[in-house]
Amino acid sequence: MCGICGVVSANGSADPERVARMSATLVHRGPDSFGEYCDGTAALAARRLSIIDLDTGDQPIANEDGTLHVVQNGEIYNYRELRQELERAGHRFRTHGDTEVLLHLYELHGDGFAERLRGMFAVAIWDAPRRRLVLARDRFGIKPLYYRDAGGELEFASELRALPRGEIDLEALEAFLAFNSIPAPLTIFREVRKLPAGQLLLWEDGRVRVERFARPAPVSTDQLREDDEAELVEELRSRMRDSVRAHLVSDVPVGVLLSGGVDSALLAALAAEESAEPLRTFSIGFAERSFDELADARRVAERYGTLHRELVLRPDAALLLPALAAAFDEPFADSSSLPTYLVSQLAAQDVKVALSGEGGDELFGGYYTYAADLLAERIGGLARLARPFVERLPTSTAKASFDYRAKRFVRAAHLPPLERHHGWKEIFSPAARAELTGRSSSFDPVDLLRARYEATAGADELARLQDVDLGVYLVDDLLVKTDRASMAHSLEARVPYLDTVVTNLALALPRRYKIRGFAKKVLLRKAAEPLLPREIVHGRKRGFSIPAAAWLRGELEPFARATLATETLERQGFFRPEFVHRLLDSHVAGSEDLSRQLWGLLAFTLWYDRHVERINTDAPLPELLVER
Repeated sequence: MCGICGVVSANGSADPERVARMSATLVHRGPDSFGEYCDGTAALAARRLSIIDLDTGDQPIANEDGTLHVVQNGEIYNYRELRQELERAGHRFRTHGDTEVLLHLYELHGDGFAERLRGMFAVAIWDAPRRRLVLARDRFGIKPLYYRDAGGELEFASELRALPRGEIDLEALEAFLAFNSIPAPLTIFREVRKLPAGQLLLWEDGRVRVERFARPAPVSTDQLREDDEAELVEELRSRMRDSVRAHLVSDVPVGVLLSGGVDSALLAALAAEESAEPLRTFSIGFAERSFDELADARRVAERYGTLHRELVLRPDAALLLPALAAAFDEPFADSSSLPTYLVSQLAAQDVKVALSGEGGDELFGGYYTYAADLLAERIGGLARLARPFVERLPTSTAKASFDYRAKRFVRAAHLPPLERHHGWKEIFSPAARAELTGRSSSFDPVDLLRARYEATAGADELARLQDVDLGVYLVDDLLVKTDRASMAHSLEARVPYLDTVVTNLALALPRRYKIRGFAKKVLLRKAAEPLLPREIVHGRKRGFSIPAAAWLRGELEPFARATLATETLERQGFFRPEFVHRLLDSHVAGSEDLSRQLWGLLAFTLWYDRHVERINTDAPLPELLVER
């Protein structure tokens, strides 16, 4: 795991001091060592978090004759098999890790090298004889990669903070207000882009092109796996074990971020069985009972005798929100980043690597929205008739309350499939965005979802909607959250569900193995049954979210009002104060749950002051760990 960055320049002005400054902003991603290479045309740098090949794995790494250099952020899980293949082809190695494999694979297969990789990665290879830079991002977008193309010169980095800031991209702001995150290729700055998942960027003498090398997608309906259910259960369990075993490869201890849900619990069970030493597990909880999963996590820890640590988050999130603004160098408003940040902080005290359960819901059908999609196919018209009655339901602060879900359902059930699916999760509608910003925009962020959706024509309808989540929500929300929250504490997070060994099966499953009525993740739960307590396997999904609605009506209200004060909003110039204050008043009064909208406005406002206006950048970041 590393932070990487670099510059290539057609006029030979790549400056090593400039790249060293870029690298310094990424020290949290790799505090163990620093390396750089510069030949005038290209300058590469890497900050290393030593996980594999502790003695000889420092980067950049060169090939035998020094004509190729590579830096990598991530892990290649099939590097040993690839190394054996390359050695049989005559290649010789000077290191024992996975990064050098990339160079020899590129020598043998050219740009096709990325197709051979099993793992999570953001890679940069400088091909000096051809004056050519190759950037590659893994097929699921687990590892981030940003770039700036500035007329003959290209800069890249693992995080946006390492690149020059420019003007705010108002289209990216529209997308943020719709999704609470910013989807690729957009970034909050107009001149900087994200390299999308599964794509290569090729730079040759100032010319740039981007092309795809992988696009995981659901199979067509005539290719679905119609095997016997018992056989599929055994196959899935075997594939999950294979993935977990590969993700445990490390020269340092590995733990598990254990939420209490079936996804992370299954990882913990399999990891405990595969580990020679007692597994370390880490959990977080809340005083609010409907949000707390510590009891479930403890059941798994006790069953497998893990070395378990847990903590409780106090509702004093006002102190921690500035820390999140520091960790996320782009506006990001998924409130579950708060517990992810803290559980990563806890885990980093004991381990350098932790397994996390991202991807299980998107692949196996774990969200209530999928059940709502299927229900709306049957009763969408009736839902419209029921809307006046449902809208009058009193607002609850409980997690995933019936009134919140019911209102979301009746507002979107009559729409076409993709728009309906987005409607379950939309933050600000187009009308609300226009009223919030005082601007009208011809850009529709949902077009990014439509492009993904249209590419899977011929697949099962539910699978197409899952694919939209897999390619947008997972990549640009959940994986961003996990990467930034963990790397803020120099912790490598690995995601075994996003391994082709697992995804190849998941993408071929008929819907009956995912959703049956209101039962979700049908096949995955059956695969987990022999390994986990029944309360975990068949328990209610609670996710890794926080009691934001209650906090914003209680302890967090004064902080929200101070942060979203008129003078601040007017100084920043993006949101109309009177509209923001109406939202806050309505939420506090209990008229409607507007916590996701308010959390987004808080996140953007704090981000802008810290990363653009450079206000309070030296403020100490508190620790809110209350360990049991």
